[in-house]
Amino acid sequence: MTPSLIEQLSGKSDLYHALRHIAGQGVSLEAILTALDSGDDRARTTAARLRAVDQQLLRAVLRVAQGLPAIRAEDQVRAHLARITPAPLFLPELGQSRSMALLTEGQLAAMPAFSDRHFDAWFSAQGVDYGLGSYGEKRSVYQTAQFADAASPERRSLHLGIDVFAPAMTPVYAPLAGRVKYLTYNADPLDYGNTLILQHDADGVAFFSLYGHLAGTLSQMLSVGDLIVPGQHIADLGDWHENGGWAPHLHFQIMTDMLDQTGGNFYGVGHESLWDIWSSICIDPNLVLRLAPERFEVFA
Repeated sequence: MTPSLIEQLSGKSDLYHALRHIAGQGVSLEAILTALDSGDDRARTTAARLRAVDQQLLRAVLRVAQGLPAIRAEDQVRAHLARITPAPLFLPELGQSRSMALLTEGQLAAMPAFSDRHFDAWFSAQGVDYGLGSYGEKRSVYQTAQFADAASPERRSLHLGIDVFAPAMTPVYAPLAGRVKYLTYNADPLDYGNTLILQHDADGVAFFSLYGHLAGTLSQMLSVGDLIVPGQHIADLGDWHENGGWAPHLHFQIMTDMLDQTGGNFYGVGHESLWDIWSSICIDPNLVLRLAPERFEVFA
């Protein structure tokens, strides 16, 4: 790496954008970090910022900028999901029940925020079985430092899962065969609370599903390493005090790669500027749920 390339990174506000710009020159993340470490204070500070974020995410950014897939397993996981018939996530089944789209950017003017305790009464009055939150929706609620990282001032704001709202203690069923990878209580405000991550096999390639905002019954029902069969009762929806501080709902997400995340948590929202990468890491969960697109639309 030449000094001119170091200059293209040192002190830049948005390092993701800068990495995309230099990736065409065929440099690896390791070479970038080594060069920055050998530079001045500004360069070393930039190296520290890059090391503070998920390294596999950075490698995915570089791969895409070089014309390669962000996640090598994505196509294989998609093909696997297209071949199988997932079990229902809820009973009665989502696609055979009354539901409404719960979009968050003003489409439902009277709807309280999902983190507002008044939401429960409002939702109960809607006369539906389930509320659905969209994959890929931009949500202004994610504006705190919790949804930022050292590589960029941009907040992560695009939703990487599908939300299903229903009363607390509604049972959740496994749509896919797998094994329990993590059982975790993610305690930060507006985090997942009780969280389950399952590992699955797509013809020799591992992928993962995440179930967030669960009840405390989770630790009584499952243990790490347990085998899961489709249709198995795996969790219950949590209430406010145990689900991160949200109205009762499930955040359901599919990951083609866990990146460097090993603590039983995973990003639930991604950067808008990196959507081509995040949508490869976290593919549309509707590949499993298979709901009609209009289920996620608000009609006047």
